[in-house]
Amino acid sequence: MSSSPQARTAPTPPERWTPTHGEPYRPVPYRPERMPAAESLARAAELRARMDGRRTVRQFAPDPVPEQVVRDAIGCAATAPSGAHQQPWTFVLVKDPEVRRRIRAAAEAEEQRSYEGRLGEEWLAALRPLGTDEVKPHLTDAPHLIVVFQQRHWLGPDGTKRKHYYVDESVGIAVGMLLSALHLSGLAALVHTPSPMRFLQEVLGRPANEKAFAVIPVGYPAPDCQVPDLVRKSLDQVLVEV
Repeated sequence: MSSSPQARTAPTPPERWTPTHGEPYRPVPYRPERMPAAESLARAAELRARMDGRRTVRQFAPDPVPEQVVRDAIGCAATAPSGAHQQPWTFVLVKDPEVRRRIRAAAEAEEQRSYEGRLGEEWLAALRPLGTDEVKPHLTDAPHLIVVFQQRHWLGPDGTKRKHYYVDESVGIAVGMLLSALHLSGLAALVHTPSPMRFLQEVLGRPANEKAFAVIPVGYPAPDCQVPDLVRKSLDQVLVEV
């Protein structure tokens, strides 16, 4: 008999998700197995070391990346905590080359306006050590492109609206988890936030309740990839113990 693992099957999603608005509190047991302290210490040290190697990449190789890796990373991001468990996010995986060219053209047009004066000298000075400019080849070079939208409110099929709470915080946590999942899966990424980003809603045909939050190219670093020579703050500089 073959000892190969069985193919993984994802749970079947409901036909249409609706918020549990006004339903009574129904707790369920949560009894995760407690990890031994020694294993916990080892895993934490390994995770810290691996995450310390994460860098923002702007030069991507055209080499293909298994799409399921990206999909699983998005699935990890979707486990993020959210205000009132309203999960106010949409992840758009852009595959169509023509759509990506349109996104790049619109983003570069906005970025050119920003670098030519909209940002102001103080902001431009802060960006100068990063070597960025209005040219954004990563939007078409990277093999995958994820556009993250935040849902300002829930919009039902009949036009019903319900306010979402802590949207910025919730989507920000989800994006952080997405970046971590991508990095730990061996991929590089970049968080790109062209401003304003209204064109993304139009190009991708997203509904009125969604607002673009970030554009994230994903792939492998190019063979000649370079990154800024940056130094992160030490733990002592960011941690306060009371």
